[in-house]
Formats: sequence, C-alpha cells, structure tokens
Amino acid sequence: MEKEKVLEVLKKEGKPMKAGEIAEKLGVDSKVVSKLISELKKEGKIESPKRCYYAPKEG
Repeated sequence: MEKEKVLEVLKKEGKPMKAGEIAEKLGVDSKVVSKLISELKKEGKIESPKRCYYAPKEG
C-alpha cells in the first residue's frame, strides 16, 4: 500500500476525510490507512483540520 494512494484519494475527494472512508475507497483495512496517515503527517504532506479528519496540506 502506497502513501501516494492515500494522498490521491484525499486530493480527488477535495474534502477532509476519516481514515475509514479512505480505506473504503482504496479497499484496504483502516489500520493500514491509519499507519500511512501518521507517516504522511510526520512528513508534513497532510493535516488534520478537525479531529479524526485528514486533508492534503496546501502548497
């Protein structure tokens, strides 16, 4: 599972999403997506505009 795929889904949807929603779109377990989300957050590629929701970072 690629972190880029998680980012693609977030960009395509254009709205903050929960890990479970992203997992559903990708057809994978939400635990996998949660792990990728924490990696993306550390890299500064996504942000959490509200609790448990994630969005790609602008710029």
